[in-house]
Amino acid sequence: MNNPILIEVTRGPLVESAHRGALVLADGLGHIALQLGDIDRRVYPRSSVKALQCLPLIETGAADRFGFGAEEIALACASHSGSERHAAIAAGMLARAGLEECALGCGAHAPMGEGAVRALILKGETPSQLHNNCSGKHAGMLATAKHLGEPLAGYWEPSHPVQLRVRAVIAEMSDFPVGDDALGIDGCAVPTWAIPLRSLARMFATMGTGEGLSQSRRAAVARIMKSCWAEPELVAGPGRADSVVMRRLPGEVFLKTGAEGVYCGSFPRLGLGFALKIDDGTKRASAGAAMALIERVVPAARGLIDKRVTRNWRGSEVGMNRSSTCYDRALDGLKL
Repeated sequence: MNNPILIEVTRGPLVESAHRGALVLADGLGHIALQLGDIDRRVYPRSSVKALQCLPLIETGAADRFGFGAEEIALACASHSGSERHAAIAAGMLARAGLEECALGCGAHAPMGEGAVRALILKGETPSQLHNNCSGKHAGMLATAKHLGEPLAGYWEPSHPVQLRVRAVIAEMSDFPVGDDALGIDGCAVPTWAIPLRSLARMFATMGTGEGLSQSRRAAVARIMKSCWAEPELVAGPGRADSVVMRRLPGEVFLKTGAEGVYCGSFPRLGLGFALKIDDGTKRASAGAAMALIERVVPAARGLIDKRVTRNWRGSEVGMNRSSTCYDRALDGLKL
């Protein structure tokens, strides 16, 4: 990979680590406002496309049938921290559809939030599938299958109607023919189809504007985004970038992180979407690269998330997590 260095991590006077990656900012027609690195190499979007995976929940009528509001829809789009509230809403989604936790196929893992982990330890409980950061997404998928009378077993399999609908949504919204030649399985067991960053950015731009979408799909996308802006802590968790930025800038920025250094988002009022991938998959680099772009495009975002300073266990400043000179120059040349 010959992608440029986007993020540098310093310690004292030296650059201790550097992270290469690719990034693109584009509109819904594919016109590029900013490009760095190889934006045509296909990448797995992972959790960055959960809002797209949620679309069938809305479009099939399942969300309305089971009375899902902003909380449930936001959780269906979430990579949540596993707090009591997150787990309770996921359980409530299942209950409304007449299902229990055992129907989930996402597997169990410790909560992503430190507070949630401590709460479980104090209660003497072990993590359940409800604490999986994807439990809301899976509850939404199960609700859709239940609503349509489809088999619940194996709803996570690529050949199941639930996943075929997701595949069709991503192909239609990205205008890219996703196929099984680049099919992977995500950490929560559902399929993830690799597509170029160029197509991801275009898809997120379209989400923000609704241009070119049918009236019903435009309404469904708008409902999803409004739900995430209304309940941003459910999309991630307190203090996490997705939640903080969407809480402070509803209507201005929609963003979603994904595993292995992926980050995507939309600037609805500008009609632009972005997608980035850090080559080595480091989350600190993808978050840093995303925030550098967001702060340049939406100045009101400056200072909302400050993870640039690296501190040791005593709390002393020892270094910085900063954008590279190459990336800064590209951002300085951005004309919107």
